[in-house]
Amino acid sequence: MEQTFEATIEKHDKWYIGWVDAVPVAFSQGRTIEEVEENLKEAVQLVLEGQAELRSEGVAGRILKRKIQVRV
Repeated sequence: MEQTFEATIEKHDKWYIGWVDAVPVAFSQGRTIEEVEENLKEAVQLVLEGQAELRSEGVAGRILKRKIQVRV
């Protein structure tokens, strides 16, 4: 099965950096747009596979959602 995600890519000096908002820990960099896109695909795949593995093992347990305040 394939899913489509929106990636944000920015140019910083000689590098491109990118991330996927729908998968908060999926971010990467590359020297070309194509490279960062491929790196992001791999990052998203790894994160989703890891989450699926945790769910299948029952490790995820009870899920809590809480609001936290952070001073910035």
